[in-house]
Amino acid sequence: MHTTLNHERRLLLAVAALFVIGVIGHLIYPLTPDVVKVLVAQLGLHGNLGGNHFVDSREFFGIPNTADVLSNLPFAIFGIWGLLLQANTHKAYQPYVGRESFVLALFFIGLIFTTVGSMLYHLTPSDSTLLWDRAGMAFVFAGMLGVAASERISAKSGIWLGLISLLAGMLSLLVWSQTTDVLPWMTLQFGSLLLILILAITRKHIKSLGVSLYAVVAWYALAKVFESNDHAIFEATGHWVSGHTLKHLAASLAALPIILALQK
Repeated sequence: MHTTLNHERRLLLAVAALFVIGVIGHLIYPLTPDVVKVLVAQLGLHGNLGGNHFVDSREFFGIPNTADVLSNLPFAIFGIWGLLLQANTHKAYQPYVGRESFVLALFFIGLIFTTVGSMLYHLTPSDSTLLWDRAGMAFVFAGMLGVAASERISAKSGIWLGLISLLAGMLSLLVWSQTTDVLPWMTLQFGSLLLILILAITRKHIKSLGVSLYAVVAWYALAKVFESNDHAIFEATGHWVSGHTLKHLAASLAALPIILALQK
């Protein structure tokens, strides 16, 4: 019990530190579109990275940007699959699934929400539709952080971390929509990955589902690599598939470790 309380306090301090970084960063060095362009150029990355421009704009079946639109479907597939598994598993393994039911549902619903938001965004890429894309991702991040905390610390910490993360996600998107500063959102995105990685090295809870947090981080990290090399991959594959399309597929597979844990 004492160890759990210590872990919960450390987690709260880590979350507070990320919040402070996001707030201070927004006030001192906001990442506006002009600043982002300079940083992208300094890092030697493609000039379109970070904007609403993607290399594969081909249209099939009357669907603009077909590959980037349809590659979002796996998110919904995993989301629906996960909700069905959760419902069925809950009946047989209440002590395990019951303690994580809220954050699991938050994660799987977030995947479905991400499909809708991201498809809408890639049909007509703009800042207004990007808001819906990121809103879905905020639910996914919140659910995943909640699952990670439930797996490693306690069900209570999973619930409050999920709720705090969701609130932080909505606030960061509000800041971005009003000021164009993406730093709070980036703090949430990469801070979430860091927290999950830290939780991964913590000993599993006695009633954990056994989710491989390392695998979750690995799939999402691979997705970011694909995203950063959108044009290079498109050229390397002879215009067969772009990095951004592969990013969607890899990111959706971050749900697989949770699906496999529920199936066990």
